[in-house]
Amino acid sequence: MYITFDDGPIPECTPQVLDILARYGVKATFFMVADNALRNPDLLARVRAEGHSIGNHTFHHMRGHQSLTSVYIDDALLGEHILQTKLFRPPHGRMRYSQKKAMLDAGYTIYLWDILTHDYSPYYPADRILSVVKRYTRNGSIIVLHDSLKSMERMLDALPRIIEWLQSEG
Repeated sequence: MYITFDDGPIPECTPQVLDILARYGVKATFFMVADNALRNPDLLARVRAEGHSIGNHTFHHMRGHQSLTSVYIDDALLGEHILQTKLFRPPHGRMRYSQKKAMLDAGYTIYLWDILTHDYSPYYPADRILSVVKRYTRNGSIIVLHDSLKSMERMLDALPRIIEWLQSEG
């Protein structure tokens, strides 16, 4: 099982996520918006120091399907300059074929997910987020959560319960 976080790092949420992960001895991958990482270098350093993986989520959280390929690739490359990683997740999980091809040709590995928790939605309280994880998670699943202001309260409530359930399932 793989737990991943998108959109951070932000000082209001990411430290709490890291504390929860450390309490349970869990490693995760943080697909970071590089602009956020640039503004919060201490959090970027802490994520690295605690042994978590880092992925590029573009510099500006750019929507690939609404952007010219050249502009999108430049934004991703700027993100790589800050984050120093070839792991990539397109914001919203969408990009044009030409963007995907350019990223793969540039040596990136693109990771999506199979469990979208909807933690960013006010209609998904922590209990519903946990229910989604329990219902759809399979061996090898990639679960996406968000270390962002929009999802913070619900995600921080659900995260320990998700980890406990995953650990109980082996």
